[in-house]
Amino acid sequence: MLFGKKTLSSAQQEFTFTRRNMFIGGVQAVFGVILAGRMGYLAIAQNKKYTLASESNRVNLTLIPPRRGWFIDRNGKPLATNRTDFRVDIIPDRLVDKDRTITELAGLLALSPEEVARIRRDVEKGAGMKPVQVAEGLDWDRFASVSVRLPDMPGVSPRQGYSRYYPSGPAVGHLLGYVGAANAEEYAETKDPLMITPGFKIGKDNLEKLFETTVRGKPGAKRVEVTARGKIIRDLESQADVPGKSIRLTIDADVQAYAARRIGLESGSVIVMDCLTGDLIAMASMPSFDPNSFSDGIGVSEWKWLSGDDHVPLRNKSLKGLYPPASTVKPMVAMSFLEAGLDPNATAFCGGGLRVGDRVFRCHAKRGHGTVDMNRAIAQSCDVYFYYYAQKIGMDKIASMARRLGMGQEFDLPVQSQFYGTVPDPAWKLKKYGEEWRVFDTVNATIGQGYMLSNPLQLAVMSARLATGKNLMPRLLLTKDKVNPASLGFAQEHIDHVRMAMRNVVYGGGTAGRARLPLENIQIAGKTGTAQVVSLEKGDGKNTRWKYRDHGLFISFAPFDNPRYACAVIIEHGGGSSSAYPIARDVMTYLFDKEKGMEALLGMEKGWGGTPEQRMERSLNRWRATNSVATADADKSEEDIRKKQEEAEKAKSADAPDALKPKKPISQQEAEAQNARRAERLERSGAEASDATAPSTVPVSQPTPPPEVAPAPVPAPTPPVSGGATP
Repeated sequence: MLFGKKTLSSAQQEFTFTRRNMFIGGVQAVFGVILAGRMGYLAIAQNKKYTLASESNRVNLTLIPPRRGWFIDRNGKPLATNRTDFRVDIIPDRLVDKDRTITELAGLLALSPEEVARIRRDVEKGAGMKPVQVAEGLDWDRFASVSVRLPDMPGVSPRQGYSRYYPSGPAVGHLLGYVGAANAEEYAETKDPLMITPGFKIGKDNLEKLFETTVRGKPGAKRVEVTARGKIIRDLESQADVPGKSIRLTIDADVQAYAARRIGLESGSVIVMDCLTGDLIAMASMPSFDPNSFSDGIGVSEWKWLSGDDHVPLRNKSLKGLYPPASTVKPMVAMSFLEAGLDPNATAFCGGGLRVGDRVFRCHAKRGHGTVDMNRAIAQSCDVYFYYYAQKIGMDKIASMARRLGMGQEFDLPVQSQFYGTVPDPAWKLKKYGEEWRVFDTVNATIGQGYMLSNPLQLAVMSARLATGKNLMPRLLLTKDKVNPASLGFAQEHIDHVRMAMRNVVYGGGTAGRARLPLENIQIAGKTGTAQVVSLEKGDGKNTRWKYRDHGLFISFAPFDNPRYACAVIIEHGGGSSSAYPIARDVMTYLFDKEKGMEALLGMEKGWGGTPEQRMERSLNRWRATNSVATADADKSEEDIRKKQEEAEKAKSADAPDALKPKKPISQQEAEAQNARRAERLERSGAEASDATAPSTVPVSQPTPPPEVAPAPVPAPTPPVSGGATP
């Protein structure tokens, strides 16, 4: 011991050192075993996993969107097809300099400020490897200008594929709908990676949406070798997509396009129906939107232009437009009279109006029609004749006939929705408004005004059933099934009476002499209608602001003696039936003689400023020149557009008195107030306008029917009861 400290011997020091070595060596051995075990686990047990991960870094597997099945017409002509599409996308995770890349793409692709703002917003919101669309539908030059610069623009992905194309453009917008990229909700439902594949589109509206599973097809796949920065080195292998199945419609593409173009500058619908099978040959609604724009990704400026148009191009007027049918119901009412036993030769005297209780219901003819029978009453659209006999027959029988002929009916068609209107009767009014049916309700309904509402398709069906006496049902899908519609049970002589009266509307000094077809040996039969929109104090229904003008209607069939086609035309705020029957005349002419029909159309389009596509393009450019669009809202997503479209539909349908409103009861006080206002309107304007031009003031003489007006099967006239039933 030195200075009180213990000194270790050499043996003790050697033992301590050895123990330390053993401890450290043991720890190292444990770690070595663990490391070796982990390496063995990764190399053996996890070999497949990491081999795939390594391969995925070297090889990218890309889904190839399937080509959608076509929609074709009855003759095999395409209504919706596919075309080669060049597109450019951005992969957010692979961007190095976001601002520089977007700016360079904007210059190469000539993108508008709207589009650039939308791309920046989508990239900010985007995440991971989900592509953000830059542009699609590019021509080869612009596509190539991006492709050659890929080494300097990491994250940019040019691709070649197919996009939806509608050859007829706006003519089929409402008929077929449109396609668009899947939204987050649609992806969440299936978690299908195809939903977020660049270039993949799904049906968003009408037939495109309803037949999505049929026309979608199956995707293909492509494996490519890439660098660490994602640059494609070479293609390895690919599997082709399987195109979707095509859908064949009853529509004739040429007639559909012609009808849409013939509506011209007006707003309305044309329906053409085959009287042998019920096939819908045309179902045009104009103005419309161009589904090609929606499929390519519609911009906010175009959306605002469409949604702000007072002609409502986003509404399918053929199925969702409800209008008072006006005097087009008179052949139907006449059929109910015949079925009730009224002699078609029975007459009534028209002196310009008819007093019902303490109110006067006017006829459109200022001086009246004199003594009229059923044939003349239909041909010249005499309101008083129908006022007079409707009180005797009763509304129940008239309403029953209306339903029998398709009014108020919802048809079994592959469409998203249809508004089916109203066929009023005493039970309906009691249930809806909580009050009894009045005589003036019968009088008003018998000329297609008041509570009565219908859509253009229902009027076409009514015309076809009146022409044939058969229970024709409209069809939109062309099948090989043989169609053999059942008889409605009408007596042939009754059908002949109505046919002849409708023929005389055109050829017998009736209200539509200018509807004659410029064809030998083919005559058209029809019925005009003018539906009053507002009270006469706002104008005469014709020479006033567009939204205050009367609707123009015309139903028809041809040839009159052997009906093959039925047609219904409704022109919103056209100022009367004279806006509707020339369109029906030209469409019918085109059905039987395409050259004559097209010659007439081309002459008119010169005055209108070209085809619908040309007029739409100029109108949109003018709108853009006079309206600024904030870039903060630039280019709404297609889902936003769809939602806004639905909101617009709901807003427009809010005023409909029946099928469009929620079926909830109203209070007795509300019902009385509504009917008081309605009665006041009737007193101011008399009966609602029926045909031609409704004069603002009409001298009225109380009709005194001659003794022969009361037909044998109908009881002697007595004051009509409030229920509208037969006295």
